[in-house]
Amino acid sequence: MQFGRVDSNQLPFIEVNLPADPPITSATLKNAGRQNDLQVHIGCSKWGRKEWRGLLYPPKTREADFLGEYAKHFNSIEFNATFYKIYGSDTIARWRDQVSANHDFKFCPKFAQRISHFRRLKNADEITTQYYEGIMAFGKHLGPLFLQLADNYLPKNFADMKTYLQQLPSDVPVFVEVRHKDWFTRPENFHQYFSLLQELNLGAVITDSVGRRDVLHMALPTPHAFVRFVGNGLHQTDYLRIDAWVEKIKIWREQGLQSLWFFVHQHDERHSPVLGDYIVKKLNEALGMKLKRPAFLIP
Repeated sequence: MQFGRVDSNQLPFIEVNLPADPPITSATLKNAGRQNDLQVHIGCSKWGRKEWRGLLYPPKTREADFLGEYAKHFNSIEFNATFYKIYGSDTIARWRDQVSANHDFKFCPKFAQRISHFRRLKNADEITTQYYEGIMAFGKHLGPLFLQLADNYLPKNFADMKTYLQQLPSDVPVFVEVRHKDWFTRPENFHQYFSLLQELNLGAVITDSVGRRDVLHMALPTPHAFVRFVGNGLHQTDYLRIDAWVEKIKIWREQGLQSLWFFVHQHDERHSPVLGDYIVKKLNEALGMKLKRPAFLIP
């Protein structure tokens, strides 16, 4: 992921602390009530990385077997393949079957770009139906869906967004991501957008990227957090930023957070499993959890 990338010489000067929660977050978590167990899913955005042979995957693993190996180490994946192509149920079922040994594994499929970027949520009913028909083949391995809108999707398009989101099926959770600065810098746009998500029981994607701190909005319209964390090659600040997230998640759990979906990105994805392992380790330590850590072949 290149979104929010900065030159490496700027990294020592970035802000590693998280911004304060907006009022909607406190209200949402308070209304949710405290839960006995926080459901946590940690993963990467890809599984097909040849560099992971000898790190996560046995050295001679075939590419066709990468997904099954990946599911031995993580319990979810931000599934971006569906952004580029709408797959039929047969293909989806083959991916589902490859993770069947991990009963808790979840795919979080991204909405097709034909819906979000080409049609821009207008006249997209037929394509949306095709998208849903395909991903439902994930069965029990289907996690929440992820709708990312284009960088130039403006608040002036709010009416189109509202119409589209109101028509989505309510039986599968959806998280939405907007990126244009006007959604965050203008209070009226911020309020209108997050109020709509709260009204429709839709989640908001939080993206933590050092070059775009405005999208690190910390707003929870539902008691579920979907975080896309963009690291910088295992720079020291990556670990400090994750430490800050662990402390925030601990607070949110005490306030009523029900689930966490945390996906690690890197500009060079070979490093993603290392950061994924780090957040699992820190969550286990801070929250007293027993999340399974990736088993690296090289210590």
